[in-house]
Amino acid sequence: MNRPVIPIAVMEVEVSKQRKRQAPKGRRVDPGALDAVQRLLGNGSRQRDLLIEHLHKIQDSFGHLSAAHLAALAQEMHLSQTEVFEVASFYHHFDIVKEGDAAPPPLTVRVCDGLSCEMAGARDLLARLPQLLGKDVRVIPAPCIGRCEQAPAVVVGQNPVPNASCNQLVAKVKASPTRHLPEGHIDYASYQANGGYALLNECVSGQREVESVIHALENSGLRGLGGAGFPAGRKWRIVRNEPAPRLMAVNIDEGEPGTFKDRVLLERDPHRFLEGVLIAAWTVGIARIYIYLRDEYHGCRALLETELEKLRAKPPIAAMPEIILRRGAGAYICGEESAMIESIEGKRGMPRLRPPYVAQVGLFGRPTLEHNFETLFWVRELVQKGGEWFASHGRNGRKGLRSFSVSGRVKQPGVKLAPAGITIQQLIDEYCGGMQDGHAFYAYLPGGASGGILPATMNDIPLDFDTLQPYGCFIGSAAVIVLSDQDSAVGAARNMMRFFKHESCGQCTPCRNGTAKASALIEKPHWDVELLADLSIVMRDASICGLGQAAPNVIDCVVKYFPKEMT
Repeated sequence: MNRPVIPIAVMEVEVSKQRKRQAPKGRRVDPGALDAVQRLLGNGSRQRDLLIEHLHKIQDSFGHLSAAHLAALAQEMHLSQTEVFEVASFYHHFDIVKEGDAAPPPLTVRVCDGLSCEMAGARDLLARLPQLLGKDVRVIPAPCIGRCEQAPAVVVGQNPVPNASCNQLVAKVKASPTRHLPEGHIDYASYQANGGYALLNECVSGQREVESVIHALENSGLRGLGGAGFPAGRKWRIVRNEPAPRLMAVNIDEGEPGTFKDRVLLERDPHRFLEGVLIAAWTVGIARIYIYLRDEYHGCRALLETELEKLRAKPPIAAMPEIILRRGAGAYICGEESAMIESIEGKRGMPRLRPPYVAQVGLFGRPTLEHNFETLFWVRELVQKGGEWFASHGRNGRKGLRSFSVSGRVKQPGVKLAPAGITIQQLIDEYCGGMQDGHAFYAYLPGGASGGILPATMNDIPLDFDTLQPYGCFIGSAAVIVLSDQDSAVGAARNMMRFFKHESCGQCTPCRNGTAKASALIEKPHWDVELLADLSIVMRDASICGLGQAAPNVIDCVVKYFPKEMT
């Protein structure tokens, strides 16, 4: 059989193409950008799961991500440029500047436009600040930044400004603020001086048995306090029975509007949380621990980095598991456990289809114990005092204690440690100093943006897991937002649906299109109730994760409990 003769020149071209394709496809890498990226990364690892961490280094250094830097990072990490771009473009806190476009101003001011901040005057700040601060400062709205008790809350660069006013912000910008560090926390030495890590040593030394620790959690009735409410002791048993190596992922993303309890507790007592982490790791047999902290908590990150360094320098136990701190990049969806795991792996925070569940196939394909910050914060006290102590608290037939994040029209907003099963009226009167002067209690959201909304007339429902579902609501992470007669349930629903539209990851059509359609429908002066009901059913039944499934709650509640507001 005669084969065609290929000219030598053509063969050389083909070989040349093959050689070029040994590098990732995409734009040619600028040598200057590559040098800058290499200097930023230094001798650090280029492993795939560090992509988001390396993107942060570039963003922090240059104030944005240029196309040249993204191409250079792709080459340095042996990734395709498409892969790097799709991850960077997924997260809100990365500013991608395309070739030929101007970079953003050197300073960004983020004004929270969450419900509590909107009620406290965030819209006025957004309207007035651009002119007051000038063209060298970028003023943008931001979804909830976890400081609802300080509404209106603003972040100048990486520095949070509580109860912000225009004059205060102008002065803060002129002062060139640096990153805010929490003050007054219990550091490593103080924590140890007061008995800290003694329980961990009792566990490791054999004074306590694994079964006794798990039994204490089961007796307490402690459930996951990030929102899902899965029994903690049962989760430990499930993961412990999976084959090693087992990993642990701690969720401090806390993006639910109205929620800030994890931040407050972390700022006060970080080692109580860390001891709980290490006790859980010992009990379950964890090889490595990953802590995922939302990017808005810059001060908490600095605090954790400092205290973790102290812990590593002088470990409380021998053979302490490695603890790795990972930084979010502004994506509410990463509060969902599987989306958080994808983000820790350096990917877009897209929720996974289940089964398999995280406990079986989680982080890097290994069995993973996933927990919320507050759940682990309770471990030391529960084990020391016994599960019965925790279960002895509660009201209205409920058991346990809850950290309620309370914001809105109350005199004393903040984190309130109160009995599980307390009613909203008791919470306002006994823990929050009552309503603000001139405001009458009108409505409340018992579980943040996802948890629905109820009228003040329904003020005697116990606030706990499983007590609110009959009314179309749930407690979630116990983020309570209180509305007064100067607010409206319709306004609250519009704020929440704008949030969900903005934060949908876009992976599934029911959530991606449903949140956008629902938001547009309820912006109209008269609501198409039948169409909204059909949309709600589709979103609940067909969305992949809890964002799309729970997003219609607030709309359904307004239709059911506040019909007069829709006309």
